[in-house]
Amino acid sequence: MTAATTRRHNPADDGLNEELVALRHTVEEFAHEVVDPKMTENYRNHTFDYDIQAQMGEMGLFGLPFSEEYGGMGGDYFALGIALEELARVDQSVAITLEAGCSLGAMPIYRFGTEEQKQRYLPDLTAGKALAGFGLTEPGAGSDAGGTKTTATLDGGRWTINGSKQFITNSGTDITSLVTTTAVTGTREDGRKEISAIIVPTDTPGFTAEPGYDKVGWNCSDTHPLSYDDVSVPEENLLGARGRGFAQFLSILAEGRVAIAALATGAAQGCVDEAVAYAKQRTSFGRPIADYQGVSFKIARMEARAWTARQAWRTAARKMLTGADFSTEASIAKMVASDAAMDNARDATQVFGGAGFMNETRVARHYRDSKILEIGEGTTEVQLMLIARSLGLAG
Repeated sequence: MTAATTRRHNPADDGLNEELVALRHTVEEFAHEVVDPKMTENYRNHTFDYDIQAQMGEMGLFGLPFSEEYGGMGGDYFALGIALEELARVDQSVAITLEAGCSLGAMPIYRFGTEEQKQRYLPDLTAGKALAGFGLTEPGAGSDAGGTKTTATLDGGRWTINGSKQFITNSGTDITSLVTTTAVTGTREDGRKEISAIIVPTDTPGFTAEPGYDKVGWNCSDTHPLSYDDVSVPEENLLGARGRGFAQFLSILAEGRVAIAALATGAAQGCVDEAVAYAKQRTSFGRPIADYQGVSFKIARMEARAWTARQAWRTAARKMLTGADFSTEASIAKMVASDAAMDNARDATQVFGGAGFMNETRVARHYRDSKILEIGEGTTEVQLMLIARSLGLAG
């Protein structure tokens, strides 16, 4: 039993209605009873767990932010954030599979797809029976996603795509059905690249998910480089308006930052949970180390970071749901929460001492996993740039 399950009151329930509290408790139970027992072995073997994936689908987690019309649960990003936070307290690889499956995989089609595209792809994606990738990042186009070099040429009613992508989550599993791909489709009047988004089914000839990466962390998440060699898809696979692909993906990334902030908050809180439990049972010089102020104050700061991160992502999510511009709040939440996850992982490892350096502990996984939270879906530096610009400063 962890500190999370022995608390008299869980601050994660604050401000939630009965439905969201029930969702949080359900996912918390699933994370501890189903996910956690398998993750030490999965992490060691870099195993993408299809059984856990299927169970999350059966629970309706992949459908949380989508309407019932397309097989979803009729919820929103706030509900998705609650689920992500609980999963990430135990394991980030499983949480990022859900986050990317919803906000990066299915959401572009939900937001910008035609009715035919939605009916064709969303039911399996929202049920967790299929996954989709978000083909944006390239070897020369990371934070500068406008530097896209992948091209798509329209001829005879078909797009021919050539190029490559890298660091694409959920792109090479046995159930990955498509990758929404950004490509240069022409030149604007001002000389800038015209970038469009195109749906590429993974069984299309010329599309290849290259061997997966040997990563520092997120070992149980699926991540691949992708190659496009004269990949031909119908003209109607264009997602949204031609030339709007870059703008669409910026919108998707803003929403995704709220989801990543929720995930990072879970990681930060998970480190608190583990540090509290360990400090109470580990003795030194005849006393539990929790009795020493140096340890208790360190954990208190960890709790403050997790609490602050939770307020940040929930504030951004609530503003998103009003329809108002939430981009600055999303950047603040993403930065604050990812910093909290990384700082708490470091401090929790210090509380554990040598035991925290062993991969079978959750804090060791969090230590390895959390760094990417300061990089993926917009680096900390990008978030600072966006926040500065919102203040009228140079960014």
